[in-house]
Amino acid sequence: MITEYQILAKLDDYKLGYYCLFIDLGHVYSYLIDSRLNIFKGDDDKWAIAAERLGYNPRGSGIMLDIYYFGNCLTNLEHYNGQDINYYTVYPIEWNDFNETVDGEVLKSDAKIWNTRGRQIELSHDKQDYLNAGIEIKEYEPGEISLEEVGRLLITKHRDLFRATDEELYKSIPKELKKIFVIDEWYHRDFNEIIQPTISDEHLRTTYEFNKNLVGGEYPLDFETFASMFRQQEKSAGEYNQNQYQDNRPSSYETWQLIAKVIATGDTTLYKPTLKPNTHWTNWPDSGSM
Repeated sequence: MITEYQILAKLDDYKLGYYCLFIDLGHVYSYLIDSRLNIFKGDDDKWAIAAERLGYNPRGSGIMLDIYYFGNCLTNLEHYNGQDINYYTVYPIEWNDFNETVDGEVLKSDAKIWNTRGRQIELSHDKQDYLNAGIEIKEYEPGEISLEEVGRLLITKHRDLFRATDEELYKSIPKELKKIFVIDEWYHRDFNEIIQPTISDEHLRTTYEFNKNLVGGEYPLDFETFASMFRQQEKSAGEYNQNQYQDNRPSSYETWQLIAKVIATGDTTLYKPTLKPNTHWTNWPDSGSM
């Protein structure tokens, strides 16, 4: 029988490859709109978690549903640069339809509908509709409504259209696993580690010479200063990662400890959190800040 410790160890060590991510609710390039956890369990100690993060990414030019996968039996994963990654992206809104109704990062004044998963949903320009939903419009220009604000209103009215379908959730989870639990809100800590490949002194020297040659030999730093600066950055990144692991890894706090209990036993009644949920978008004001 699989243990809670084994499940938590797998969550702490979630990286299947260089480009894997933990659930990043505060992602600085994506305004948070909604999130959800789906827990799966099967025979032979198999388990998986599919975490949903809905957000508006101005750089990605759309409202995107990212699905993050964790578990001990994942399959059919996406790849990048020859390595497995533990997430993929779904676009609930019809792409051309979305582009025709937006102007940069705001909704066009004459936009009326979005086709979302085959259904037409109405768009609101009424400020009171947003206020009623707890959304205070930033309105940098009179009457302007940003796209994350539109998404945050729509999720209150059409939640089912913006959540992942079972087909999407099972994309990288074996079909024989059963979905045993869904969590719509929870206490969360982002767990972001700085990726820093190990670089030898020889490699550092080669990098220095390459950069020096790029500028015709007129490089502002000598090698000793260049190497010292790099090693100091390397040390700072290591200290940051140590603090992240100490304070924010899944096994360090209640949410994932309880989820591990549920998975290990199959008893969903064991999920009795005492920490106040913080996954609502209002708790992540820095999301999308860049």
